[in-house]
Amino acid sequence: MSSKDTPTLELKNIYRSFKQGGQTLEVLRGVNLDIAKGEIVALLGPSGSGKSTMLQIAGLLEKPTKGEIYLDGQKCSKLGDALRTSLRRDYLGFVYQYHNLLPDFDALENVMLPQLIAGVGERKAKDRAGWLLKRLGLEKRLKHRPAELSGGEQQRVAIARALANTPKLLLADEPTGNLDPKTAETVFAELLSIVRETGLSALIATHNFELADQMDRKVRLQDGRLADMRAAAFATENKNFY
Repeated sequence: MSSKDTPTLELKNIYRSFKQGGQTLEVLRGVNLDIAKGEIVALLGPSGSGKSTMLQIAGLLEKPTKGEIYLDGQKCSKLGDALRTSLRRDYLGFVYQYHNLLPDFDALENVMLPQLIAGVGERKAKDRAGWLLKRLGLEKRLKHRPAELSGGEQQRVAIARALANTPKLLLADEPTGNLDPKTAETVFAELLSIVRETGLSALIATHNFELADQMDRKVRLQDGRLADMRAAAFATENKNFY
């Protein structure tokens, strides 16, 4: 069992390159990041800067070319597929810009499924799914399938699904990027509230500066490198950031 001072996530000297048209494209160039327990970090950067790649590596969905990932102090880069899958299931929660809900299952079932796959009993899975959906304002939409829900409602279900297995780290890639501004603000406020309430750590990629300002810390990814953005310096760069 790790110490309470051990970061939830550590990325150490992460490099990621791809072969493209006979050339090597360097997406990440020595990225370093620690996220403390209970800390919510905003990940900003221009489109194509590698934010999604960084999240995929942090979430053990992709391997770095070089560097090391630690989850709660556990070294992860060299783990086999079975252990990586187990860690993703038990330790991590993912929210994407597009909800990726299963269309043939209702909201309650979509949130129950990850728990059932993890071996949770049906009654316990149903109770937790119901609690999460009600916490996100969907108590009247439990039996509706994705096609019967609005975009904001679908993303709330996706958030509930990401939190279903009580992860320690939430990774979110533009979780409100596909929503209108008013809905995005509402959904994001609900997301932050439940993350803080449950004591999760989170790394959330967003283009929205107002949303980023609500998090504990902001980091910027540009030209493959990560910089910690302090409030004053960040404010002066907002206008020309993209």
